[in-house]
Parts: sequence; structure tokens; C-alpha cells
Amino acid sequence: MGLAIESRFHVLAVDDSIIDRKLIERLLKTSSYQVTTVDSGTKALEFLGLDGDDLRNPNQPSVCPNIQQEMEVNLIITDYCMPGMTGYDLLKKIKESTSLRNIPVVIMSSENVPSRISRCLEEGAEEFFLKPVRLADVNKLKPHLMKTKHKNQQKQENQEATEAPEVQQQSYNNKRKVREDGLSQDRTRPRYTGLTVV
Repeated sequence: MGLAIESRFHVLAVDDSIIDRKLIERLLKTSSYQVTTVDSGTKALEFLGLDGDDLRNPNQPSVCPNIQQEMEVNLIITDYCMPGMTGYDLLKKIKESTSLRNIPVVIMSSENVPSRISRCLEEGAEEFFLKPVRLADVNKLKPHLMKTKHKNQQKQENQEATEAPEVQQQSYNNKRKVREDGLSQDRTRPRYTGLTVV
């Protein structure tokens, strides 16, 4: 039963090295996660629905028409050192976006640089893994995925709760209208005018 729950988790893995990408993909699939891999931060943003070239207004993501995202991404794991957009830059773009900021981001790097690690964690990264990533590292992802799943369920429940009163009021108004419209003239009480009370 635990595998069925975990298999719903979708991880986006970002790494410019095909070897590292294949390794992280294999580790994630071994842990029963759905995996999508891309080779750059720009492609990751495109997959997530942000235009990687124009992110001046991160609050309004533009949907990239040529890549269809079929599943919600529950976690992003990205390499730090990549040409063009680094993993740190990708992390910042995700955390600046109102639609993506709740997705946990994990950074991985082959270099153990304390200042780099602390900068990524301060910017909002959940974890920082040293390469090569091991299965024990992948097992650390589960709490972050569960936290995101819980947040998404709460957001959905809150949205349903705010919609429910409107639906109930509309239903009440419709029933009342049907009752009023459904009354025939002979069933309504006649109004008596000119009567005196004795």
C-alpha cells in the first residue's frame, strides 16, 4: 500500500550530465517515484509552465505551448553547476513564482562548498546532497513530498469549503424560486379587501 501512495509522487530531475541524470532517475524509480528528467534549468522552467527566457513577472507564468505537463510536480531535484542557468538560479526562479514556490527543491553538487550549501538552504532549498546521490539520500525526500501532499490537500479542502456556502446558497435560491414559480393561482391565498374585523 505504501508503494501505491509513493507512485503518485512526481519528481522533476534537472542535470546537464546524462550520467548523473540517468543515476538519479534510476534511484527515484527504484523508490517508486514518477520521474521526468531535463538537461537544463530553462527546460525545467518550460516544463513547469514558465517561459525561461522572460521571467520578469514571475507571478504570471506563461504556459509553454510545446510541452504538455501531464502530472503535477511534487518535488524538483537539480544539479547546482549547470551551464546557462545554475541550480541556484532555478531555485530562485521557483521560489519567486507564486504558482511554484510551494514545490520543494533539492540541490545536488559534486563540490562540498559550505557557503554554497548555506546560500541554497537560505534561499529555500529543502536539502543539499553531495554527488554521487545515493539511495539513502533519496529516502530523505519522502518527508518533503508528504509535506507538499498534505499542503495540497489542505489547499483543496479550503477551496472546497469556500465554494460550499456559495453552492448551498444558490441551491436554496433555486429551490425557493421553484416553489414560488410552482404555485398556481388557485393555490395561493386570495387577498380580501374591504373586510372589517369584528
